[in-house]
Formats: sequence, structure tokens, C-alpha cells
Amino acid sequence: MNVKHLEGVVDAKINFGASKIMVKGKTNIEALEKAGAFDNLKLWNENEKKIDREHYWKQKETIKVYILAIFLVLYWFLGKRFGEEHILLKFGYVVGILIGGYRLFLKGLKNLARLKFDMNTLMTIAIMGACIIGQWSEGATVVILFVISEVLERYSMDKARQSIETLLDIAPKEAIILRGIKELVVHVNDIQVGDIMIVKPGKKVAMDGIVINGTSTINQAAITGESIPVKKTIDDLVFAGTLNDEGLLEVKVTKLVKDTTISKIIHLVEEAQAERAPSQVFVDKFAKYYTPAIIVLALLMAIVPPLLFKADWGKWIYEGLAILVVGCPCALVVSTPVAIVTAIGNAARNGVLIKGGIHLEEAGSINTFAFDKTGTLTKGVPKVIDILTFGGNECEWLSIAASIEKKSQHPLASAITKRAKEKGLDFDDLFVEEFQSITGRGVKAKVNNQWYYVGSLNLFESLFQPIEEGIRKNIDRMQAEGKTVIVLGTDKEILSLMAVADELRESSKEVISKLYQLGIKHTIMLTGDNQQTAESIGKEVGILDVKAGLLPEDKLNLIKELRSKHHSVAMIGDGVNDAPALAASTVGVAMGGAGTDAALEIADIVLMADDLSKLPYTIKLSRKALAIIKQNITLALAIKAIALLLVIPGWLTLWIAIFADMGATLIVTLNSLRLINIKK
Repeated sequence: MNVKHLEGVVDAKINFGASKIMVKGKTNIEALEKAGAFDNLKLWNENEKKIDREHYWKQKETIKVYILAIFLVLYWFLGKRFGEEHILLKFGYVVGILIGGYRLFLKGLKNLARLKFDMNTLMTIAIMGACIIGQWSEGATVVILFVISEVLERYSMDKARQSIETLLDIAPKEAIILRGIKELVVHVNDIQVGDIMIVKPGKKVAMDGIVINGTSTINQAAITGESIPVKKTIDDLVFAGTLNDEGLLEVKVTKLVKDTTISKIIHLVEEAQAERAPSQVFVDKFAKYYTPAIIVLALLMAIVPPLLFKADWGKWIYEGLAILVVGCPCALVVSTPVAIVTAIGNAARNGVLIKGGIHLEEAGSINTFAFDKTGTLTKGVPKVIDILTFGGNECEWLSIAASIEKKSQHPLASAITKRAKEKGLDFDDLFVEEFQSITGRGVKAKVNNQWYYVGSLNLFESLFQPIEEGIRKNIDRMQAEGKTVIVLGTDKEILSLMAVADELRESSKEVISKLYQLGIKHTIMLTGDNQQTAESIGKEVGILDVKAGLLPEDKLNLIKELRSKHHSVAMIGDGVNDAPALAASTVGVAMGGAGTDAALEIADIVLMADDLSKLPYTIKLSRKALAIIKQNITLALAIKAIALLLVIPGWLTLWIAIFADMGATLIVTLNSLRLINIKK
């Protein structure tokens, strides 16, 4: 609020999860720190090197705790020696309350003046009330324990934020750039697209780029979570923040520092940590009514027994003050965000990008998984296995097919052009004109003034009937073997059949098995491939429900149908061709997000490596996070309910109240931090 009132500031937003403040307008760091001096804010520009903070246990607020802890011991010692009413002891109580509580009181009184009731307001009323009725010792103890609780809570939140801070430190701030014949050390902010970067063995890659010279292995664990280094050679992509193991690489920079994959990951993780999950929205709404209700309850407890039953005013005012302390919503408020921040940070370190608390929670309740085939269950690198020709020369028909398919964007097109290159065919010289794509079926074009069609059997069935029995039998045989058949022909006859196979991922079968073990009720494959090939792949990996021959809109409609039947449906695809289906699913999961902008934008969850085995880990983490959030809310409310029940026999004291509040807060934060240990 103070920052918004600064001269030149138009708007300001705080992201507590990422420990960031975004300011719109004209101001400077000094003015922002002055505005946040009350909360000891220390700021730096995110584009600059992070300021080294003091060790946590040496910070001013933590040192205050040491001093107050000494006061607590002295209170006990002096009370035993001189008695509770000694003037020296009362003076010590006042000093302890002022040292520990002056920030709390300022916030609480300011909130009280605005009729804003939160933790600071409740604690201020309770402590000041305790002093007014002469309970100096308990007022001082409550202040000290409250400060200790805040420090431990801040420490827990800092631990949860460390995952994002680790990401911030991954990429180096400087790189060796080749300018002419000179090698210069240049700050990443000054590196331009097209610059040549030298990456020496044992050094980190500073920018995203393409290898133009050299061969090496790169440890990409920071980006993709892969534990095994990946071989990189000419034309391969490398990412900022990854580690070059052994060879010298020359890399052509393809992105500015703000657009690198690691920068996008950090930005998306920070946004995800700021986004409120459904459980957090519920808690915030609950706290909105809970806190005023506690104040009303405390007021009634303080005045009803004395007025109606002539009970002792001092005793029941004291009980009312204790209710205010135990009713502080600290534990409830932190029950969800610490768990969300910890889980999303853990996932990011393991190569899984979860783009918000809502997606984290929804992933934990998924009961149906829909898989794309090509590039998801298979490696997405198709290869021509068989070629059959019906009249004419195999090389001639392959050249024509390759000349047409080189203009196509279909994944199978590359298999045909690659096979033609392997055979040494010079298909680039063929004159191709009037190229047209036939959605979901294939392509057509004129080659040397003759129309040719390349596509599925369905395409040729729409051109002429019937298909020769011998050709159909060959197609059926190839499809039964799990191959996809591409047909070349004219509008009158079929000239050649090309059988393409896409290698199954080694992890696919194991992943499907693990999902079933996790209790997933239903898996389904959605593919544009033919039914026989799809069923063959599905049977091999363990997916029995297969929908084949689908266009993108068919996949979209099937996802909608699955959602109406099973409610929570996840779609796993490549993030580009499956965009509509990913968007329509409860949770869209994209494969191989590293370097793929579309996947980072479209999906709710991104598996940064082409590693399907991270899917069970993601579900396990999401479920654990969901369970911990529920545990936290239950524990926070249960502990407070038990403490409040102590009012009935009149056993609730300020000591018990603050211990209940502090204990509940510590339990939920430590419980949330268990998510740090969830590993793939």
C-alpha cells in the first residue's frame, strides 16, 4: 500500500510466493526500500546480480528473537527470586513487550482504525488487554512467542522459495562471444541474436542457441530434469543454464536473455506461485468471516458470564483475550500457499513445469488419461520400413512422393524425404506446383504437369472405387504389423505403398502400468493414425481403449465427451498439433517443452524433457500436495477447536492460546515442507 502512494508509481503488485514486487511507473530502489522499511524490505532489480543477504540466523529480526528469548529466561528467574509483583520484573515485561511488539502494535492499531480485522489486530487487542487487566507476564510471553513464531514461519517460507531462487542462479550472467577474431567476455544483457558464443568444457551455457561447430555432451538436468547428459553436435539446440561436459562448442545465439527457455520457466513458475489454488480461495473466504466471528465470540465470552451469571469480570475478560489469541488465523492462512510454492518449486527442479496451484490440485484428482500417439507414446521419429510399387520404378515414385512431401508439415512427411535422401535421389530438381493440403487425409500437387496424391487409404477411397483386393490386403497386413501406410497415386490408380513405423518409447509401457498402480481408472489413445496400427500400439503399451483416424476437431470433441463422462480428464500430447484437445481437458500436459514455445504457452503442465516417465511423478506430487493441504486445513482448525473448548471449564490461558496458535502454524508449515523430499 505504501509503494502505491509513492510519487510516480501508477500500480504495484506483490508476489509473495516468488518474493517479488512489480512496480509500474517511475521510481527507484531507494524509494521502494524506504516505503517498505517497516517490513525490513531489501530490494534489487531482477536484471541485476542478486544482493547477498545476511545469513538467516544473523538477520535483525532473528537477533531480536535471541534477545527476547533471554528476556523470557530472565522473567522466569526474577519471578522465582523476587515474585511477580516486583517493580524490576514489571519494567522488564514492558521492555520485552515494546521490543517484540512495537511493529505488531503499529500494524494492529492502524488496522483497527480501518476496521480491518486480521492477525495483527487480534494480537494487538489481546496483548494490550492483558496489560490493562494486569497480566503483564502473560502479555510479554505472548509477544515473545509470537515473534518466535513469525521468525520460524518466515524461515519455512524462505525454504519453500529456495527452489525458484535456485533457478535464478542457474544461468551465468556472462558469456564468451566471438567478435571478429577476438573472444570477448560479454554480459548476457548485451548479447544479441546471431552472436557466436564459445562454450568451453566444464562451463555453463549462458544463452539458448544452435551448435554451429563442435561436439560435446550437455547436462540438461537444470532444464529438463534428465540425469543423463545428452550428446550435442551441429544443428542441435542448447539451452541457457545447462552444463557443457567435455567438448568445445561454438553456438549461434537464437534468443535474447529475456526469451531464453530458463527465463520463461522462471517467469511461469513465479506466475504459478502467485496464482491462488481453489483451496486457497476457500481458506481466504473462510478467514474473511472466521476472524470477525472470533472477535464476536471473544466479546461475548468477556461480557456474558459477568452480566448474566455475576461471574468475575477479570477472569472472563482474560478468557476472551485468550480466545482472540487462539483464534488468530495464521495457521489457516499459511496452510495452502507454503504447500503450493514448495510443490511447484520441487516440480520445476525435476523438469516439470506446473503453471499454477489450480493445475497442481486438479492433477491430483485426475481419473482419466488421454494420450496422443505420435511423439507421446512413440518417439515421433517415423521411418520408412517397406515400399511396394505397382508398375513403374520404386526410385521414380519415391522421388515424386518426396518432392511433394517436402512442402508438407505432417510428421510422416520427413520420413519419406529422409528415405529419398538415403537412397541418393535428387528429388529437388522435380518441378512441383499447385501444392494443396487435404485436411486429415493427405496432400496433392502437380509434378511435371501430372496430378499426384500422397496420403491415407481414405483419400484414395474418396477418389475412386473399388480399391484392388491385392492392394487392400497388403495395406491390412502392414497395418496389422503396427505400421502406418502412406499411399502414392493419381486420381485413377495407386502407384506405391510406403509403410512407416514410429518407434515406441521405452518408458511408455511402464508409465501406463504405473498409472494403473496409482489408481487411474481409464486410459485412452487418441490418434489420427489408422485403427489397426493404433490398436497394435495400444495393445503393446497396455491401452485398450483406442480411437483412431481422428482429426484435431475429433480429438477435441472426444475430450469434451470424456469430461462429461469421467469429469477429470488429462490430455497428454506434443503441445502443438493437440492444442485444442489440451485446452479442452481438465489438465493439458505437453511433452518436450524445452525449446518449444508453443508447449510452454498452451499446456497447464509441461514435461520439459521428452520423458513420459515424469508423468507418474507429477501425479504423485500433485496428490501428495493435495493431501497435505487438506491435512493442514484440518490440523489448523482442529487444534484451534480443541483450544477453544478449554474455555468451557475455564482452563484456556494466554500461554496455551499462543502455543496453540504457534504450534498449529509450525505444524502446517513443516508438513508442507515435506513436499521438498518428493522425488522422481
